Amino acid sequence: MTNTLASERAEQPPRSHLIIEPEGPSVFGLENVSFWYGRKQALGDISMKIPVKRVTALIGPSGCGKTTLLRCLNRMNDLIPGVRLEGSVNYHEHNIYAKDIDPVEVRRRIGMVFQKPNPFPKSIFENVAFGARVNGYKGDMRERVEKSLRQAALWDEVSDDLKKSGLALSGGQQQRLCIARALAVQPDVILMDEPCSALDPIATLKIEDLIRDLVKELTIVIVTHNMQQAARVSDYTAFMLAGVQGVGQLIEYGPTRELFTNPRDQRTEDYITGRFG
Repeated sequence: MTNTLASERAEQPPRSHLIIEPEGPSVFGLENVSFWYGRKQALGDISMKIPVKRVTALIGPSGCGKTTLLRCLNRMNDLIPGVRLEGSVNYHEHNIYAKDIDPVEVRRRIGMVFQKPNPFPKSIFENVAFGARVNGYKGDMRERVEKSLRQAALWDEVSDDLKKSGLALSGGQQQRLCIARALAVQPDVILMDEPCSALDPIATLKIEDLIRDLVKELTIVIVTHNMQQAARVSDYTAFMLAGVQGVGQLIEYGPTRELFTNPRDQRTEDYITGRFG
């Protein structure tokens, strides 16, 4: 058994060959990030840089820590009792876990769209305006709402009925409404946690087209189980696995095209070709 494990370790490429850092400026720099839910360790020693105005996909089987890592990027995990993070998450070279950093301001700059659309039981207009109001926006609210709905590719479908409940929209429209709500705060980054998993193929393609359009102005980090989606929408891909005792680890990271066509770790190849996961 010991010889077998030693042989497997010897066959794996050096870690430096598996992490290809993006060229140019980065919006996030993670340094030796480990994370715990109480006594349960969920992430172990993750270091990577996430580039500005690119789509970065986090892929891997269920339970490998993708969503936990995503939520570390805007301190959403802080809302869960008993959590602990070691290492640093640097956003434009500022550690967002430093004692003098306001997590509310972090979440204003780094928005989030969840797996299941979660519009408020309010009108379409009020759904979009809510975040801007909470963050103290004093300008022309109708203009801000229209701009956000246009950015979310929803304006043409709802412009004549902004008083209609957001809950009356289709699933795909609701998800784009949630994206518009996030955009109304004018964030620098949007995190997306499997934003298409509850949608049909047509709605999924609309969200994917939207992602490619939004990344011209924003940085996007997306968790997805859909390998085809990761290949279609992302510029960089990080492959994660649950290692010893279920601790999430970063296995391989680099340009999406290279990772999908020429993976450097056998485990990456096995996952993206459907041999496990």
